[in-house]
Amino acid sequence: MTTPSPRAGSSTREADESAAGAKPRVRDRIFETACDLFYQHGIRDVGVDQIATEAGTNKMSFYRSFASKDELVAKYLEQKAADLWLWWDEIVRLHAGDPRRQILALFDGIAKIVCSSTSRGCALANAAIELAAEDHPGRRVVLAKKREMRRRFRELAAATGADNPEELGDGLMLLMEGAYLSRLTLSSQGPASHVGPVAVRLLESYTPKSP
Repeated sequence: MTTPSPRAGSSTREADESAAGAKPRVRDRIFETACDLFYQHGIRDVGVDQIATEAGTNKMSFYRSFASKDELVAKYLEQKAADLWLWWDEIVRLHAGDPRRQILALFDGIAKIVCSSTSRGCALANAAIELAAEDHPGRRVVLAKKREMRRRFRELAAATGADNPEELGDGLMLLMEGAYLSRLTLSSQGPASHVGPVAVRLLESYTPKSP
């Protein structure tokens, strides 16, 4: 039996499909490289040339993958926020029905994250400082996610039976934000190392005593 000859144009189509399959890999490489660079060095200090070079590609490939650096920054921040909510939701799920334990588990987790050697604080808060323009797409991502964090903390605070859940929720958010910031200024041995015990005290001051 003879092997059927290729249909006309099949080799061209296969080449096109191969190229199409390669594009996501280049895009992913650029995105992953940018995420690492933005977090470690800051958004303003990292340019398109550096991202392209360290991703092993060029500016032409960069702009085929992303319309602009601003678009890439927004996607980086969206990814950071998505990672945060995945982590948050898993902790809350593990302690379902016990809002007090959920809050304390969140802060136990934050203490480990913030005090790790690779921590550079909160990517979203860092970006809020760098992206001052209100219409920057990345800043809009940051503001939306921080509002959501405030809502979640207030919701958890209300579930504990706190006498002032809005105030407690805001206090918890300030504690978390402060832990991240102090990591940048006073290292892992600074106030961030005590965030868990402080969260306990804060809860005790707003919630009914346990039976």
